[in-house]
Amino acid sequence: MEKIYPNDEFTYKFFDDNMKELYESDYRFSSIINLSSGITILLSCLGLIGLVTISISQRTKEIGIRKVLGSSVSRIIRLLSSEYLVLVFISIVIASPIAWWAINKWLDNFAYKMELNWWMFTIPAMATLVIAFLTMFFHSYKAARANPVDSLRDE
Repeated sequence: MEKIYPNDEFTYKFFDDNMKELYESDYRFSSIINLSSGITILLSCLGLIGLVTISISQRTKEIGIRKVLGSSVSRIIRLLSSEYLVLVFISIVIASPIAWWAINKWLDNFAYKMELNWWMFTIPAMATLVIAFLTMFFHSYKAARANPVDSLRDE
C-alpha cells in the first residue's frame, strides 16, 4: 500500500457502515413517510367522526322512526355507515394506481428490483376500510341504541 500510494493514509470502513451510509436518505424518507401517514390517518378519522356526527344529528328523527317501525340496530348501523364506506372504497380505487406508479418509480432507483403483488395493495385497502368502519361504528351504534321516544318527542 505504501509503495502504490505513499502520501495517502490507510482508511478503512466496515461493509455494514458503507451500506448504512448508502441507505441513510431512505431511512430518513421512511421515517418522514411513517410520521406523515400517521398524522394523515388521525386527521382523516377525526374528519370522518365529524361527518358521521353531523349526519346522525341531522337524521335523528329518521333513526327514531326506523326504530319505531322495527328496524334492527345492525340495519341502522349499516344505513349510517354504508354511504361513507362507499366513498372510502372509491378513494382506494383512485389512490391504488397512483401508489403503484409512485412505488414503481421509487423502486427503479435500486439495484435489485422487486415485483409488486396485488396483496400489497389489498391488505392496506382492507385495513383502511376496517379503520373507517370502526371510526363510524361507535357513533352509529350510539345513535341506533338511543331511545326513539327521545328523538320523536319534539314533534
